[in-house]
Amino acid sequence: MEIKLPIEAQEIKDYLPHRFPFLLLDRVTDVQPGKSLTALKNVSYNEPFFQGHFPESPVMPGVLVIEAMAQACGVLAVCTQGGKRKEGEITLFAGLDEVRFKRQVVPGDQLIFQVELLAHKRGIGKFRATASVEGQLAVEAVIMCAQRMVS
Repeated sequence: MEIKLPIEAQEIKDYLPHRFPFLLLDRVTDVQPGKSLTALKNVSYNEPFFQGHFPESPVMPGVLVIEAMAQACGVLAVCTQGGKRKEGEITLFAGLDEVRFKRQVVPGDQLIFQVELLAHKRGIGKFRATASVEGQLAVEAVIMCAQRMVS
């Protein structure tokens, strides 16, 4: 299946079951099924998590940066397996390794996610993922995701 780029936020819903406010990708700008994916998120002061983290010095929670990276991994996994999510299928965390936080992410930043597929067997993918802002590494991790059917 040919994948038309860019994949915009509305279309990302065809690849992931996430919805607002938890869909954390705004656009996929490049995808090579079975290999790699590039996506982005524009971080706005209006994000709901900034109301409490931290109102006087807003910082995007690191776990949400990791979640956005995992969502990018999920889109690559679906693209690798044909380009459309199966009805009732979700992608879940299976593991995180080598996680490093290098830079805070604040309102006004544009996060660029680079995801590389390292291995994919029996519905479990292993990915190397990075999130950067203006060429500066913000977060890096090795992420394992499992595709599962929900009942």
